[in-house]
Amino acid sequence: MRMSIGHSSERKTLDVFRALPGNLAARDVQDLMSYPFFSLAKSRRTVPINYRAGDVTICVEGTREHGIATIWDADILIWAASQIVEARDHGLNTSRWMSVTPYELLTFIGRSTSQRDYVRLKAALDRLQSTTIATSLRQISTRRLHRFSWINEWKEQVDRHGHSCGIELVLPDWFYSALMNDALVLTIDRAYFGLTGGIERWLYRLVRKHGGKQAAGWRFDFRHLHVKSGSQARFSDFAIDLRRMVQRQALPGYRLTIECTNTGQERLAFVSMTRPLLSTVIHKAMQPTQGVNKS
Repeated sequence: MRMSIGHSSERKTLDVFRALPGNLAARDVQDLMSYPFFSLAKSRRTVPINYRAGDVTICVEGTREHGIATIWDADILIWAASQIVEARDHGLNTSRWMSVTPYELLTFIGRSTSQRDYVRLKAALDRLQSTTIATSLRQISTRRLHRFSWINEWKEQVDRHGHSCGIELVLPDWFYSALMNDALVLTIDRAYFGLTGGIERWLYRLVRKHGGKQAAGWRFDFRHLHVKSGSQARFSDFAIDLRRMVQRQALPGYRLTIECTNTGQERLAFVSMTRPLLSTVIHKAMQPTQGVNKS
């Protein structure tokens, strides 16, 4: 049996929520889709993510041992959100204390179930628990920061042969309260789990957050996207990755294009495939006034 260090156990004050069966819709929290909360690199990142825009402040820090939680680790939070929202919508009791088998969790997020995948799952749980976040999002005053970890604690249950037969974890209040607010949760395409690149995963979540209801799509300057991603990549390399994603049309459910402004700046434009498509992949455009976002 294994439990992370840190918080004293909260399980004494909570009822356990056991994972629901079935192929549930995948849900994500809009705040996590809009801002740089996760490392986009597969290698360990220990450099903090510091982001400030208007009244939004975010600082994400990881330990030297584990590094900052990655965008692949965030799949566990998507699983948790999907479970809690499904139960909430059906009038079932929910709880921050959750119980699931490794097999159920891994299959939901599109992973294999080999011993190597179980080991990676435990490493992801360690990163989620050891990563600390301080943010002004959803606080009464922008001068007040909410500090938390993605997982307050987690415990592995093993059988007499040492095989993992269950995982229990406790979600933080900040994340759980978002799941109780329907306006803060969006359904995402399960094809998301098949995206292999950190930047394309991050971009899909951003596009899903902003591009779902705009008839004319949405636009972001390349440099603004670079800042918003929290990526450690050089801007030139980041821009190359964006152009390649446009060429591949890599994001499920969305059409990507590049617009060049009169000043020569590149903008990424995207529109839902259920909306009328933009005409060309790369084209000269007049200064667009609709759907440009700077937040």
